[in-house]
Amino acid sequence: MAKAGLTFFYIVEPPDYQILACTLLASIRTHFGRDVAAVGYCPEHRWDDLHPAVFKAHAMMGAEIRPVRTEGMWDTPYPHGNKIIAAMQPRDSAWSAFVDSDVLFIRENAPAAITKPGHVSCSVAASMVWADQDLWPPIYAALDLPLPEERIEYMRRPVGPVLPYFSSGLVTFEEGGPTPFPEVWYDTARRVDRIEGLDNTRPYLDQMSLPAAILRSQRRWNILPEEQHYILGGRIRKQPLPQDRAIHTLHYRNRGVLKEVGLYSYAKSMLAAQTGVPYVRRLVPEALQTQEAQT
Repeated sequence: MAKAGLTFFYIVEPPDYQILACTLLASIRTHFGRDVAAVGYCPEHRWDDLHPAVFKAHAMMGAEIRPVRTEGMWDTPYPHGNKIIAAMQPRDSAWSAFVDSDVLFIRENAPAAITKPGHVSCSVAASMVWADQDLWPPIYAALDLPLPEERIEYMRRPVGPVLPYFSSGLVTFEEGGPTPFPEVWYDTARRVDRIEGLDNTRPYLDQMSLPAAILRSQRRWNILPEEQHYILGGRIRKQPLPQDRAIHTLHYRNRGVLKEVGLYSYAKSMLAAQTGVPYVRRLVPEALQTQEAQT
């Protein structure tokens, strides 16, 4: 098999993320095809809790599930940081794209739309209601970096030009290089985590460290258009998707929100087209019956 140009990777963890990950994978296969690779990472201490249907679904869709050590990787437990630990794992592709498990690709897409040489591709965060701009000077000072000159607007709560702050729900980067981005992201996050007097590092540490990590890895950010990472919820809760542009990628956060925009059935249909069942646990009915008997 030829080396993949791009590997999508994501978290596969019981109880919920393992199921969401299968629907995400079905959307990858539906809209990117089989030329991209896909790897789900499960924290090794949760491996034995994975549902057998999740393994079967990944095998049917030509993807892998790999264990990854997450315990002891942070000064204090930080489950949101599993994506950074997963990013550091070896993959045999030129590019990798981390995707949150509660994301769906809903329109035909291509790696070129979410990659750019010399850059880390990501979208502007929806908002930053948990902190103000006083957050950034101590972070950049602790990392011996000047504050970026560029300013952005948040995706959902524009408050005027603000320092760059990005979502970590979709992050694409080139593998390798003299300063591998995942290792720099991990180092940056740990340094930020240790800044005395800095509040709200949990659960936002992955995102608050992302802009500085991009700069420290000798790269620039490539801000993806909203169509490539359309974040639902908040002020646009229960509103239909815009009809004046083509949304390719949907960050829906939970099934209820997905139902509100009328795409829950489409998500099930993608899974059914790839695996033959609309609900992944049905791939191993004997395990489902055992689980029901135990409850």
